[in-house]
Amino acid sequence: MTAPQAPEDVRAPEPDERAREHRLHPVTPLRRAWAPIAILFGWAVHDMDEAQRRLAQLTTTTLVVGLGVLVPAAALYGFLTWWFTHFAVTDTELRIRTGLLFRRTAHIRLDRLQAVDVTQPLLARFAGVAKLKLDVVGTDKKDELAYLGEQQARALRAELLARAAGFAPESAHEVGEAPARQILHTPPRTLAVALLLTGAPWAMLLAAVAVPLFLWFATHNLWTVVAVAVPLGGAAFTNSAGRFVKEYDWTVGESQDGLRIDHGLLDRVHETVPPGRVQTVRFVEPLLWRRRGWVRVELHVAGSANSVLVPVAPREHAEDVVARILPGVAVPKPADFAPAPRRGRWCVPLWWRGYGVAVTETVFAAREGLVQRRLSLVPHAKVQSVRVTQGPWERYWRVAGLHLDTGANKTVTARLRDAQEAAELLRAQADRSRTGRRDARPDRWMAGA
Repeated sequence: MTAPQAPEDVRAPEPDERAREHRLHPVTPLRRAWAPIAILFGWAVHDMDEAQRRLAQLTTTTLVVGLGVLVPAAALYGFLTWWFTHFAVTDTELRIRTGLLFRRTAHIRLDRLQAVDVTQPLLARFAGVAKLKLDVVGTDKKDELAYLGEQQARALRAELLARAAGFAPESAHEVGEAPARQILHTPPRTLAVALLLTGAPWAMLLAAVAVPLFLWFATHNLWTVVAVAVPLGGAAFTNSAGRFVKEYDWTVGESQDGLRIDHGLLDRVHETVPPGRVQTVRFVEPLLWRRRGWVRVELHVAGSANSVLVPVAPREHAEDVVARILPGVAVPKPADFAPAPRRGRWCVPLWWRGYGVAVTETVFAAREGLVQRRLSLVPHAKVQSVRVTQGPWERYWRVAGLHLDTGANKTVTARLRDAQEAAELLRAQADRSRTGRRDARPDRWMAGA
């Protein structure tokens, strides 16, 4: 008998070309080289007195030698961390390997991706590079790839979104980024006027001036004044000029993979609001905005850091944007809200007039506030749990609070409801939520693509 012959053309399958590991952009070591220097600077700030004594003891020769050792060491650290960082796209996941001494491998399932954002800090814009941030279902911290070439970052983003939408791996990189159509733009002049008409920046600025002056006259201690003035000054900047810089040139576009948001004066950010992941939407209407008919729209997305949809816009334009991110949802009119009972004034004097509730076929709406009005919308399908709370004083006046918990770890509260009404709303909302989840559309990218 002769032994059977092996087939002539049996070869091991070639690895997927798209699964090859890649390194980040060559400028990345410059960014990571700052880590040792930042640690040294942090120690100096933490203990300024000790840092001053140490600097006074250093001679010129010692300082030059120290810099001669520190700078090359920082450069070597940046190069090694870049060298040992790789990423690869497979058929089912994005794999990121990092770590110089302790290795870490992140396996990001493509079907769990809910947002892929491209950001460009100021220096990165000059270098032509960008940072890719990834929002994954079930994680609080974003994974990121920093830095990639600008074109490479946009191409990789488009491929990841295509694969998350269900395109075949061999064709995903050919799909490209879905085109977007602009639906809203906030002019810088409008944004600046809106910030000037908001009370929080002025309050922070007044505190940043008044509190350090008071501490100086009370203690005459420079370090105490600095320790208080710096955080207050930072908060004042964040709520005024910082918001203007961050929300500058705010543009909202509509595409098949969700709403695109571009903004930023110094750091440009290219975000995507993922379809089907929005848990709550809130309209904020400061007192001095009302004559102009302006509102701010905030949102909560499950597992995402996105918090602003529209920084400032006319109400009808803002409602149009909300209708696109929550199809079929209409914002209730003021006449649709049931006010709080008059006896609620004994629980919340004066402010009880601002509370109200409205329920439509698609959303639960709760409003509050007199000086700054806030209207929260929760689609029935996004309600995870409903509960009624009632303190001793509220029991005496027969009022209660209805709380709706969502998947973004946020709670919308309808306060000062009649106790019997709250119980009825609790039962009805539980039924509406079950029906809404059953009839909800699947959370997919590129609906209709």
